[in-house]
Amino acid sequence: MSYPNRDDENNTSQEKDNHLKTQKEMMLKQVLSSDARLRLNNVRMVKPDLADLVENYILNLTAQGKITGQISDEQLKQILSSTQQPKRDFKFNRV
Repeated sequence: MSYPNRDDENNTSQEKDNHLKTQKEMMLKQVLSSDARLRLNNVRMVKPDLADLVENYILNLTAQGKITGQISDEQLKQILSSTQQPKRDFKFNRV
């Protein structure tokens, strides 16, 4: 009896992941201006979760047909500022 090779399953899964990542990058290249892509890559270095959130948001808007043309750096700044959580001020009481 032959059992499926786990290495084959891992390779197939990894190939699918690479393919999806490549498609995502191609779509973002079409939608984002070069300055906006650079900014998003810089954000990814500091806050990868925020970059993923913004990428998915942009891709969803694109899939819904709500984005026409390219997103400029200024537009990306607005998206980033609207998705960031406000900073909290902490007050310490003296005891």
